[in-house]
Amino acid sequence: MLPTDPNILYSYLNTKLRNDYSSIAALCDDMDEDESEIMRLMEGAGFHYDAGRNQFV
Repeated sequence: MLPTDPNILYSYLNTKLRNDYSSIAALCDDMDEDESEIMRLMEGAGFHYDAGRNQFV
């Protein structure tokens, strides 16, 4: 289960992306998470996914 606080989720996702996954799609597929829901939550908190850097900024 992913953290619900956007700031903690930001840190969690970036750590997982840096250490374990080549993309947000790979992370969501492996963890059985809804990519569009993660994007909605993160964008609502002011973060966006930068595919070139493979991180939320």
